[in-house]
Amino acid sequence: MSPRPDGAAQEAAHVLEQMKRMREIEAEILARAPENDIGPSLDRIREAMHLAGDPQRSYPVIHVTGTNGKTTTSRMIDGILREAGLSTGRFTSPHLHDLRERIALSGQPIPRDAFTSAYDDVARLVDLVDERQLRSGGRRMNFFEMLVAVAFVAFADAPVDVAIIEVGLGGSWDATNVADGQVAVITPIDLDHTHLLGDDVQVIAAEKSGIIKRDAIVVSSTQQEDVARVLADRAEDVGAQITVEGDGFGVLSREVALGGQLVSMRGLAGEYRDVFLPLHGAHQAHNLVTAVAAVEAFLGGGSQALDAELLTAATAAMTSPGRLEIVRRSPTVVVDAAHNPHGVRSLLSAIEEAFTFTALVGLVSIVTDKDAVSILEILEPVLDHIVVTRTTSPRALTPERLGTLAVDIFGQARVTVARELPDALEAAVDRAEADGRGGAVIATGSVILAGEVRMLLGRTDV
Repeated sequence: MSPRPDGAAQEAAHVLEQMKRMREIEAEILARAPENDIGPSLDRIREAMHLAGDPQRSYPVIHVTGTNGKTTTSRMIDGILREAGLSTGRFTSPHLHDLRERIALSGQPIPRDAFTSAYDDVARLVDLVDERQLRSGGRRMNFFEMLVAVAFVAFADAPVDVAIIEVGLGGSWDATNVADGQVAVITPIDLDHTHLLGDDVQVIAAEKSGIIKRDAIVVSSTQQEDVARVLADRAEDVGAQITVEGDGFGVLSREVALGGQLVSMRGLAGEYRDVFLPLHGAHQAHNLVTAVAAVEAFLGGGSQALDAELLTAATAAMTSPGRLEIVRRSPTVVVDAAHNPHGVRSLLSAIEEAFTFTALVGLVSIVTDKDAVSILEILEPVLDHIVVTRTTSPRALTPERLGTLAVDIFGQARVTVARELPDALEAAVDRAEADGRGGAVIATGSVILAGEVRMLLGRTDV
């Protein structure tokens, strides 16, 4: 008779089985249309959620949209609410390393067994929806819709006290919009995804304003005048209460500090002085005050200040992987997920404020539907040299095409083209080291690049 396996062996076997099942599930989800292949309709996700008993209505929701800062602001809201003692669910996209990052329970990627359980509950219902859609000439649910369905079910199963839900793309017809947020958070709106959302900020704002629901409290970052008007009109139409940064709340002052910054701010209900935020850049201070206002709106309707010690503890623990993150020293390598002109400007402003690099080498990859020329033009005055490459994404511009664009802007002598990312990283590091006085590498242009450089340098924590 063979010996009975001990507890450790049984646990190891269970983990291996869960990992195998996760790989199978990921293959099934990836076989669907990609998240940027969108059929602008809520019919599919609405039907799937109805069949599941509308789990997204079993917990309150804070809904987050905007062009830049959504993920970081969502993480900040999550951190403050957890410090307040609430169990949270957080849905964000895209992920850096692991699909499970998109669905977080109390600040951690969803455990494999919880993911597989929620997926198994959803999959059979989605099959019914797909079948009905195809019969009527429609389409199957795509990659993103499937993950939204899994997240909503997982949060109900947990259960969570509150879900922080980040929009994937747009607002009105984004799959997350079958949830009704009692607080709607709007981060800065600018041009992005113009092939899908349009090339007019007012049109984009109108689409994103679709997450504002009747009687909600709306917390908006500072916006362009035309955008602010669109959001105010939507709020008035549905009877929502809206407050915009600079009016009802805002950053009072900030000071660069070792490892981050000290931020003083006014929320909806209180003032908070000299709060240490271990993230760099003015944009992160504005993300923080927006998050604070959102939590005040959720916990006390905007009339109750947060406990100062609670906020201090929550803020000191905040992280934003892949966002102006140092992933190596000597030479310094910084990764940032900026992938549009607005994001790149914020990145460069933060670097100028927080660092004193003697030379800066860019490691850049950009996907095909982004404004590569504008991104390169913004980077040109700051970078001493640029190494262009590609990630594993099939949407990435080829190094040859990106190199041609870069040469037109930087000149031949300041551009290196590397077909493979490991070679590109090595070339960029060598360039930075050659400075001999404090050169650094900034890897930017896409979320995928930030994630893959992190992984190459042994960083997979989120």
